[in-house]
Amino acid sequence: MRSIRAAATGAVTLSLVLAASACGGGSSTGGGSNDSPKTLTYWASNQGASIEIDKKVLQPELDKFEKQTGIEVKLEVVPWSDLLNRILTATTSGQGPDVLNIGNTWSASLQATGALLPWDAQNFTKIGGKDRFVDSALGSTGVPGQDPAAVPLYSMAYALYYNKQIFADAGIAKPPATWAELVADGKKIQAKGKQVLGAEGANVSENIHHVFVFAKQHGAEFFTADGKPDFTNDGVVAAVKQYVDLMAKDKAIPAGNAEYAQNQSVSDFAKGKTAMLLWQSAAANLKSQGMSEDAYGIAPVPVQSGAPGTGTQVNSMVAGINLAVFKNTDNLDGATKFVKFMTSDEEQKILNKAYSSIPPVKTAQADATFTAPANAVLKDTLARSAAALPQVPDESQFETAVGTAVKELFADAAAGRAVTTESVKAKLEKAQQQMPAK
Repeated sequence: MRSIRAAATGAVTLSLVLAASACGGGSSTGGGSNDSPKTLTYWASNQGASIEIDKKVLQPELDKFEKQTGIEVKLEVVPWSDLLNRILTATTSGQGPDVLNIGNTWSASLQATGALLPWDAQNFTKIGGKDRFVDSALGSTGVPGQDPAAVPLYSMAYALYYNKQIFADAGIAKPPATWAELVADGKKIQAKGKQVLGAEGANVSENIHHVFVFAKQHGAEFFTADGKPDFTNDGVVAAVKQYVDLMAKDKAIPAGNAEYAQNQSVSDFAKGKTAMLLWQSAAANLKSQGMSEDAYGIAPVPVQSGAPGTGTQVNSMVAGINLAVFKNTDNLDGATKFVKFMTSDEEQKILNKAYSSIPPVKTAQADATFTAPANAVLKDTLARSAAALPQVPDESQFETAVGTAVKELFADAAAGRAVTTESVKAKLEKAQQQMPAK
Protein backbone atom coordinates (compact mmCIF):
# COMPACT_ATOMS: atom_id res chain seq x y z
CA MET A 1 0.00 0.00 0.00
CA ARG A 2 1.14 3.42 -0.87
CA SER A 3 2.23 5.54 2.09
CA ILE A 4 1.60 8.89 0.46
CA ARG A 5 -1.90 8.60 1.75
CA ALA A 6 -3.38 9.78 4.97
CA ALA A 7 -4.75 7.01 7.14
CA ALA A 8 -7.90 5.48 5.76
CA THR A 9 -10.17 6.06 8.72
CA GLY A 10 -13.51 7.72 9.23
CA ALA A 11 -17.13 7.17 9.98
CA VAL A 12 -17.37 4.09 7.78
CA THR A 13 -15.81 1.05 9.42
CA LEU A 14 -15.30 -2.58 8.59
CA SER A 15 -18.70 -3.36 10.04
CA LEU A 16 -19.81 -2.48 6.54
CA VAL A 17 -17.65 -5.26 5.23
CA LEU A 18 -19.46 -7.76 7.39
CA ALA A 19 -22.80 -6.43 6.23
CA ALA A 20 -21.69 -6.47 2.62
CA SER A 21 -20.75 -10.13 2.69
CA ALA A 22 -24.44 -10.96 2.66
CA CYS A 23 -25.26 -8.88 -0.37
CA GLY A 24 -22.65 -10.00 -2.87
CA GLY A 25 -21.28 -6.55 -3.60
CA GLY A 26 -24.64 -4.87 -3.89
CA SER A 27 -25.76 -6.74 -6.96
CA SER A 28 -29.13 -8.43 -6.94
CA THR A 29 -27.66 -11.28 -8.93
CA GLY A 30 -24.16 -11.25 -7.48
CA GLY A 31 -22.70 -11.30 -10.98
CA GLY A 32 -21.67 -8.88 -13.69
CA SER A 33 -23.04 -8.21 -17.15
CA ASN A 34 -22.03 -6.55 -20.40
CA ASP A 35 -24.95 -4.13 -20.53
CA SER A 36 -22.64 -1.11 -20.97
CA PRO A 37 -19.86 -2.38 -23.22
CA LYS A 38 -18.53 1.02 -24.31
CA THR A 39 -17.64 2.60 -20.94
CA LEU A 40 -15.78 1.82 -17.74
CA THR A 41 -15.36 3.76 -14.52
CA TYR A 42 -11.98 3.52 -12.81
CA TRP A 43 -11.06 4.62 -9.30
CA ALA A 44 -7.31 5.10 -9.19
CA SER A 45 -5.47 5.66 -5.92
CA ASN A 46 -3.37 8.78 -5.47
CA GLN A 47 0.16 7.60 -6.22
CA GLY A 48 1.92 10.82 -7.22
CA ALA A 49 2.67 13.99 -5.29
CA SER A 50 -0.80 15.28 -6.25
CA ILE A 51 -4.00 14.14 -7.89
CA GLU A 52 -3.23 16.33 -10.91
CA ILE A 53 0.07 14.53 -11.41
CA ASP A 54 -1.76 11.21 -11.36
CA LYS A 55 -4.16 12.42 -14.02
CA LYS A 56 -1.25 13.48 -16.22
CA VAL A 57 0.30 10.03 -15.82
CA LEU A 58 -2.86 7.98 -16.32
CA GLN A 59 -4.98 9.82 -18.88
CA PRO A 60 -2.66 9.21 -21.87
CA GLU A 61 -2.69 5.50 -21.08
CA LEU A 62 -6.48 5.43 -20.76
CA ASP A 63 -6.74 7.23 -24.10
CA LYS A 64 -4.48 4.56 -25.56
CA PHE A 65 -6.79 1.85 -24.20
CA GLU A 66 -9.82 3.59 -25.72
CA LYS A 67 -8.10 3.79 -29.09
CA GLN A 68 -7.33 0.07 -28.96
CA THR A 69 -10.71 -1.15 -27.72
CA GLY A 70 -13.29 1.60 -28.28
CA ILE A 71 -14.00 1.59 -24.53
CA GLU A 72 -13.98 4.97 -22.77
CA VAL A 73 -12.54 4.91 -19.26
CA LYS A 74 -13.91 7.53 -16.89
CA LEU A 75 -11.12 8.24 -14.40
CA GLU A 76 -11.40 9.40 -10.81
CA VAL A 77 -8.25 9.66 -8.70
CA VAL A 78 -9.32 9.10 -5.09
CA PRO A 79 -7.23 10.41 -2.16
CA TRP A 80 -6.05 7.74 0.24
CA SER A 81 -7.86 9.48 3.07
CA ASP A 82 -11.15 8.65 1.30
CA LEU A 83 -10.44 5.47 -0.64
CA LEU A 84 -11.20 2.71 1.84
CA ASN A 85 -14.41 4.35 3.03
CA ARG A 86 -15.50 4.94 -0.57
CA ILE A 87 -14.88 1.29 -1.40
CA LEU A 88 -16.72 0.02 1.67
CA THR A 89 -19.70 2.20 0.90
CA ALA A 90 -19.71 0.87 -2.67
CA THR A 91 -19.66 -2.73 -1.49
CA THR A 92 -22.89 -2.19 0.42
CA SER A 93 -24.69 0.08 -2.05
CA GLY A 94 -23.58 -1.58 -5.26
CA GLN A 95 -22.86 1.90 -6.65
CA GLY A 96 -19.16 1.58 -7.24
CA PRO A 97 -16.79 1.72 -10.19
CA ASP A 98 -16.13 -1.11 -12.60
CA VAL A 99 -12.42 -1.26 -11.83
CA LEU A 100 -10.55 0.14 -8.84
CA ASN A 101 -7.24 0.29 -7.04
CA ILE A 102 -7.01 -1.23 -3.60
CA GLY A 103 -4.13 -1.16 -1.17
CA ASN A 104 -2.79 -4.71 -1.22
CA THR A 105 -3.07 -4.97 2.57
CA TRP A 106 -6.86 -4.63 2.23
CA SER A 107 -7.20 -7.58 -0.12
CA ALA A 108 -8.44 -10.16 2.37
CA SER A 109 -10.83 -7.72 4.09
CA LEU A 110 -12.41 -6.64 0.81
CA GLN A 111 -12.46 -10.24 -0.40
CA ALA A 112 -14.67 -11.03 2.61
CA THR A 113 -17.37 -8.69 1.30
CA GLY A 114 -18.01 -10.92 -1.72
CA ALA A 115 -18.16 -7.74 -3.83
CA LEU A 116 -15.00 -8.27 -5.86
CA LEU A 117 -14.52 -10.53 -8.86
CA PRO A 118 -12.52 -13.64 -7.89
CA TRP A 119 -9.47 -14.17 -10.05
CA ASP A 120 -9.77 -17.88 -10.67
CA ALA A 121 -7.73 -19.80 -13.23
CA GLN A 122 -10.15 -18.90 -16.02
CA ASN A 123 -9.97 -15.17 -15.31
CA PHE A 124 -6.19 -15.23 -14.98
CA THR A 125 -5.98 -16.97 -18.35
CA LYS A 126 -7.81 -14.01 -19.91
CA ILE A 127 -5.01 -11.66 -18.82
CA GLY A 128 -2.07 -13.90 -19.71
CA GLY A 129 -1.84 -16.26 -16.75
CA LYS A 130 -1.14 -16.13 -13.04
CA ASP A 131 2.49 -17.16 -13.50
CA ARG A 132 3.29 -13.76 -15.06
CA PHE A 133 3.28 -12.24 -11.56
CA VAL A 134 5.98 -12.50 -8.91
CA ASP A 135 5.14 -14.60 -5.87
CA SER A 136 5.63 -11.81 -3.31
CA ALA A 137 2.97 -9.69 -5.02
CA LEU A 138 0.52 -12.58 -5.33
CA GLY A 139 0.93 -13.16 -1.59
CA SER A 140 -1.00 -9.95 -0.90
CA THR A 141 -4.06 -10.56 -3.07
CA GLY A 142 -6.36 -12.29 -0.61
CA VAL A 143 -6.72 -15.14 1.85
CA PRO A 144 -4.27 -18.00 1.19
CA GLY A 145 -5.99 -20.94 -0.44
CA GLN A 146 -8.72 -18.84 -2.03
CA ASP A 147 -8.85 -17.34 -5.51
CA PRO A 148 -7.27 -13.86 -5.36
CA ALA A 149 -9.61 -10.89 -4.98
CA ALA A 150 -7.35 -8.66 -7.07
CA VAL A 151 -4.40 -8.57 -9.45
CA PRO A 152 -1.05 -6.90 -8.58
CA LEU A 153 -0.49 -3.56 -10.32
CA TYR A 154 2.38 -1.75 -8.56
CA SER A 155 4.85 -3.32 -6.14
CA MET A 156 6.71 -1.31 -3.52
CA ALA A 157 8.99 -1.83 -0.58
CA TYR A 158 10.29 0.35 2.19
CA ALA A 159 13.84 1.65 2.06
CA LEU A 160 15.98 4.03 4.06
CA TYR A 161 16.57 7.26 2.14
CA TYR A 162 19.48 9.33 3.44
CA ASN A 163 20.82 12.79 2.63
CA LYS A 164 24.41 12.41 1.45
CA GLN A 165 25.48 15.94 2.38
CA ILE A 166 24.05 15.78 5.89
CA PHE A 167 25.81 12.47 6.42
CA ALA A 168 29.10 13.88 5.15
CA ASP A 169 28.82 16.97 7.33
CA ALA A 170 28.23 14.73 10.37
CA GLY A 171 31.18 12.49 9.50
CA ILE A 172 29.02 9.45 8.79
CA ALA A 173 30.59 7.24 6.12
CA LYS A 174 27.73 4.83 5.41
CA PRO A 175 24.02 4.43 6.16
CA PRO A 176 23.09 2.60 9.35
CA ALA A 177 22.45 -1.13 9.01
CA THR A 178 20.93 -1.57 12.49
CA TRP A 179 18.61 0.49 14.67
CA ALA A 180 21.40 0.96 17.22
CA GLU A 181 23.60 2.44 14.48
CA LEU A 182 20.74 4.73 13.39
CA VAL A 183 20.31 6.07 16.92
CA ALA A 184 24.08 6.59 17.29
CA ASP A 185 24.27 8.36 13.91
CA GLY A 186 21.36 10.50 15.01
CA LYS A 187 23.42 12.04 17.80
CA LYS A 188 26.04 13.17 15.28
CA ILE A 189 23.36 14.57 12.96
CA GLN A 190 21.65 16.50 15.75
CA ALA A 191 25.01 18.00 16.73
CA LYS A 192 25.04 19.60 13.27
CA GLY A 193 21.58 21.09 13.76
CA LYS A 194 19.59 18.72 11.56
CA GLN A 195 16.62 16.46 12.24
CA VAL A 196 17.37 12.75 12.18
CA LEU A 197 14.46 10.63 10.92
CA GLY A 198 11.14 11.61 9.40
CA ALA A 199 7.90 9.81 10.26
CA GLU A 200 4.14 10.23 9.85
CA GLY A 201 3.03 9.69 13.42
CA ALA A 202 -0.63 10.57 12.81
CA ASN A 203 -0.89 8.35 9.73
CA VAL A 204 -2.57 5.17 10.95
CA SER A 205 -1.50 2.98 8.04
CA GLU A 206 2.10 4.20 8.10
CA ASN A 207 2.20 3.26 11.76
CA ILE A 208 0.96 -0.24 11.04
CA HIS A 209 3.53 -0.81 8.31
CA HIS A 210 6.41 0.05 10.62
CA VAL A 211 5.26 -1.75 13.76
CA PHE A 212 4.51 -4.83 11.66
CA VAL A 213 8.15 -4.87 10.56
CA PHE A 214 9.39 -4.28 14.11
CA ALA A 215 7.18 -7.15 15.29
CA LYS A 216 8.71 -9.44 12.68
CA GLN A 217 12.16 -8.41 13.88
CA HIS A 218 11.09 -9.34 17.42
CA GLY A 219 9.83 -12.73 16.21
CA ALA A 220 6.24 -11.74 16.99
CA GLU A 221 2.89 -11.87 15.17
CA PHE A 222 -0.23 -9.75 15.62
CA PHE A 223 -2.51 -12.74 14.94
CA THR A 224 -2.46 -16.35 16.10
CA ALA A 225 -2.22 -19.18 13.59
CA ASP A 226 -6.02 -19.47 13.56
CA GLY A 227 -6.51 -15.77 12.83
CA LYS A 228 -7.30 -14.42 16.31
CA PRO A 229 -5.86 -11.02 17.31
CA ASP A 230 -2.95 -11.23 19.72
CA PHE A 231 -1.84 -7.63 20.10
CA THR A 232 -0.55 -7.79 23.67
CA ASN A 233 2.04 -10.55 23.45
CA ASP A 234 5.49 -9.57 24.68
CA GLY A 235 7.06 -9.39 21.22
CA VAL A 236 4.41 -7.06 19.80
CA VAL A 237 4.58 -4.80 22.87
CA ALA A 238 8.37 -4.61 22.59
CA ALA A 239 8.12 -3.90 18.86
CA VAL A 240 5.64 -1.03 19.24
CA LYS A 241 7.65 0.44 22.10
CA GLN A 242 10.88 0.33 20.09
CA TYR A 243 9.27 2.20 17.21
CA VAL A 244 7.67 4.89 19.39
CA ASP A 245 10.87 5.15 21.42
CA LEU A 246 12.59 6.52 18.32
CA MET A 247 10.74 9.68 19.36
CA ALA A 248 10.08 9.15 23.06
CA LYS A 249 13.51 7.93 24.16
CA ASP A 250 16.04 8.26 21.35
CA LYS A 251 14.80 11.64 20.03
CA ALA A 252 15.58 10.50 16.48
CA ILE A 253 12.05 11.29 15.24
CA PRO A 254 11.18 14.96 15.90
CA ALA A 255 8.27 15.52 18.28
CA GLY A 256 6.44 17.56 15.65
CA ASN A 257 6.18 14.48 13.43
CA ALA A 258 3.57 13.10 15.82
CA GLU A 259 1.09 15.29 13.92
CA TYR A 260 2.29 14.39 10.41
CA ALA A 261 -0.14 12.45 8.22
CA GLN A 262 -0.01 14.08 4.79
CA ASN A 263 3.46 13.48 3.33
CA GLN A 264 5.10 16.21 5.45
CA SER A 265 8.03 13.95 6.34
CA VAL A 266 8.80 13.51 2.64
CA SER A 267 8.76 17.27 2.16
CA ASP A 268 11.09 17.78 5.13
CA PHE A 269 13.52 15.30 3.62
CA ALA A 270 13.29 16.84 0.15
CA LYS A 271 14.05 20.27 1.64
CA GLY A 272 17.14 19.03 3.47
CA LYS A 273 15.66 19.46 6.95
CA THR A 274 15.80 15.77 7.84
CA ALA A 275 18.68 13.36 7.31
CA MET A 276 16.74 10.12 6.86
CA LEU A 277 13.35 8.89 5.72
CA LEU A 278 11.68 5.48 5.79
CA TRP A 279 9.41 5.38 2.74
CA GLN A 280 8.01 3.28 -0.06
CA SER A 281 9.46 3.90 -3.52
CA ALA A 282 10.03 7.61 -2.90
CA ALA A 283 12.11 8.64 -5.92
CA ALA A 284 9.31 10.10 -8.04
CA ASN A 285 7.84 11.92 -5.05
CA LEU A 286 11.20 13.45 -4.13
CA LYS A 287 11.87 14.46 -7.73
CA SER A 288 8.50 16.22 -7.94
CA GLN A 289 9.54 18.26 -4.88
CA GLY A 290 12.81 19.34 -6.49
CA MET A 291 15.27 16.96 -4.86
CA SER A 292 18.00 15.66 -7.17
CA GLU A 293 18.61 11.92 -7.25
CA ASP A 294 22.29 12.68 -6.65
CA ALA A 295 21.46 14.28 -3.30
CA TYR A 296 20.37 11.12 -1.55
CA GLY A 297 21.23 7.47 -1.22
CA ILE A 298 19.00 4.44 -0.76
CA ALA A 299 19.76 1.62 1.67
CA PRO A 300 17.85 -1.27 3.22
CA VAL A 301 15.73 -0.49 6.27
CA PRO A 302 17.76 -1.33 9.40
CA VAL A 303 17.35 -4.59 11.28
CA GLN A 304 18.21 -5.50 14.87
CA SER A 305 21.51 -7.10 13.86
CA GLY A 306 23.08 -8.78 10.86
CA ALA A 307 21.69 -8.40 7.33
CA PRO A 308 18.11 -8.27 6.00
CA GLY A 309 16.46 -11.56 5.18
CA THR A 310 13.60 -13.74 6.35
CA GLY A 311 12.17 -14.26 9.83
CA THR A 312 13.56 -11.77 12.32
CA GLN A 313 15.54 -10.10 9.51
CA VAL A 314 12.42 -8.87 7.69
CA ASN A 315 12.73 -5.13 6.99
CA SER A 316 9.64 -4.24 4.94
CA MET A 317 6.06 -5.17 4.46
CA VAL A 318 5.14 -6.21 0.91
CA ALA A 319 3.74 -2.90 -0.21
CA GLY A 320 1.79 -2.22 -3.34
CA ILE A 321 -1.42 -1.55 -5.20
CA ASN A 322 -3.76 -4.17 -6.59
CA LEU A 323 -6.32 -3.86 -9.37
CA ALA A 324 -9.79 -5.19 -8.58
CA VAL A 325 -13.06 -5.51 -10.48
CA PHE A 326 -16.47 -5.11 -8.87
CA LYS A 327 -18.35 -8.35 -9.47
CA ASN A 328 -21.53 -6.50 -10.43
CA THR A 329 -19.87 -4.45 -13.19
CA ASP A 330 -21.97 -3.63 -16.26
CA ASN A 331 -18.95 -4.21 -18.48
CA LEU A 332 -17.36 -7.44 -17.34
CA ASP A 333 -15.56 -8.14 -20.61
CA GLY A 334 -14.31 -4.55 -20.81
CA ALA A 335 -13.11 -4.61 -17.21
CA THR A 336 -11.15 -7.79 -17.88
CA LYS A 337 -9.61 -6.25 -20.99
CA PHE A 338 -8.65 -3.19 -18.94
CA VAL A 339 -6.90 -5.31 -16.31
CA LYS A 340 -5.05 -7.12 -19.10
CA PHE A 341 -4.03 -3.76 -20.58
CA MET A 342 -2.83 -2.29 -17.28
CA THR A 343 -0.79 -5.39 -16.47
CA SER A 344 0.70 -5.75 -19.95
CA ASP A 345 4.48 -5.51 -20.18
CA GLU A 346 4.35 -2.13 -21.92
CA GLU A 347 1.99 -0.49 -19.44
CA GLN A 348 3.78 -2.01 -16.47
CA LYS A 349 7.00 -0.37 -17.59
CA ILE A 350 5.35 3.00 -18.23
CA LEU A 351 3.32 3.19 -15.03
CA ASN A 352 5.84 1.77 -12.60
CA LYS A 353 8.55 4.01 -14.02
CA ALA A 354 6.28 7.03 -13.53
CA TYR A 355 5.66 6.11 -9.89
CA SER A 356 9.17 4.77 -9.13
CA SER A 357 7.56 1.49 -8.10
CA ILE A 358 8.50 -2.04 -9.18
CA PRO A 359 6.43 -4.02 -11.70
CA PRO A 360 4.87 -7.14 -10.18
CA VAL A 361 4.98 -8.67 -13.68
CA LYS A 362 8.16 -10.70 -14.05
CA THR A 363 9.06 -9.79 -17.63
CA ALA A 364 8.50 -6.07 -17.04
CA GLN A 365 10.53 -6.19 -13.84
CA ALA A 366 13.51 -7.46 -15.84
CA ASP A 367 13.60 -4.25 -17.89
CA ALA A 368 16.76 -2.14 -17.53
CA THR A 369 14.75 0.69 -15.96
CA PHE A 370 14.20 -1.43 -12.87
CA THR A 371 17.75 -2.72 -12.53
CA ALA A 372 19.23 0.73 -11.84
CA PRO A 373 20.85 1.21 -8.41
CA ALA A 374 17.89 3.22 -7.11
CA ASN A 375 15.57 0.26 -7.74
CA ALA A 376 18.02 -2.47 -6.81
CA VAL A 377 17.40 -2.08 -3.07
CA LEU A 378 13.64 -2.18 -3.56
CA LYS A 379 13.74 -5.26 -5.81
CA ASP A 380 16.11 -7.06 -3.47
CA THR A 381 13.95 -6.24 -0.47
CA LEU A 382 10.81 -7.54 -2.16
CA ALA A 383 12.61 -10.69 -3.21
CA ARG A 384 14.47 -11.45 0.02
CA SER A 385 13.32 -9.61 3.13
CA ALA A 386 9.72 -8.40 2.80
CA ALA A 387 6.67 -10.05 4.35
CA ALA A 388 2.97 -9.65 3.61
CA LEU A 389 0.74 -8.13 6.26
CA PRO A 390 -1.73 -10.63 7.73
CA GLN A 391 -4.15 -11.70 5.00
CA VAL A 392 -7.11 -12.08 7.35
CA PRO A 393 -10.68 -10.75 6.91
CA ASP A 394 -10.22 -8.33 9.83
CA GLU A 395 -6.99 -6.82 8.45
CA SER A 396 -8.42 -3.36 7.81
CA GLN A 397 -9.81 -3.18 11.33
CA PHE A 398 -6.41 -4.27 12.60
CA GLU A 399 -4.79 -1.39 10.70
CA THR A 400 -7.21 1.12 12.18
CA ALA A 401 -7.14 -0.18 15.76
CA VAL A 402 -3.40 -0.72 16.17
CA GLY A 403 -2.41 2.19 13.93
CA THR A 404 -4.51 4.50 16.08
CA ALA A 405 -2.93 3.11 19.25
CA VAL A 406 0.51 3.98 17.86
CA LYS A 407 -0.74 7.42 16.85
CA GLU A 408 -1.85 8.01 20.44
CA LEU A 409 1.51 6.81 21.77
CA PHE A 410 3.33 9.24 19.48
CA ALA A 411 1.06 12.00 20.80
CA ASP A 412 2.06 11.02 24.33
CA ALA A 413 5.73 11.11 23.40
CA ALA A 414 5.42 14.52 21.75
CA ALA A 415 3.67 15.89 24.83
CA GLY A 416 6.38 14.60 27.14
CA ARG A 417 4.23 11.89 28.69
CA ALA A 418 6.07 8.68 29.55
CA VAL A 419 5.85 5.83 27.06
CA THR A 420 6.33 2.70 29.15
CA THR A 421 5.86 -1.00 28.52
CA GLU A 422 2.69 -0.79 30.60
CA SER A 423 1.26 2.16 28.67
CA VAL A 424 2.04 0.48 25.34
CA LYS A 425 0.36 -2.73 26.46
CA ALA A 426 -2.70 -0.79 27.66
CA LYS A 427 -3.09 0.92 24.27
CA LEU A 428 -2.74 -2.41 22.45
CA GLU A 429 -5.23 -4.09 24.79
CA LYS A 430 -7.73 -1.35 23.97
CA ALA A 431 -7.05 -1.90 20.26
CA GLN A 432 -7.62 -5.62 20.60
CA GLN A 433 -10.95 -5.01 22.29
CA GLN A 434 -12.06 -3.10 19.20
CA MET A 435 -11.65 -6.18 17.00
CA PRO A 436 -14.67 -8.38 16.16
CA ALA A 437 -15.32 -11.19 18.58
CA LYS A 438 -14.34 -14.65 17.34
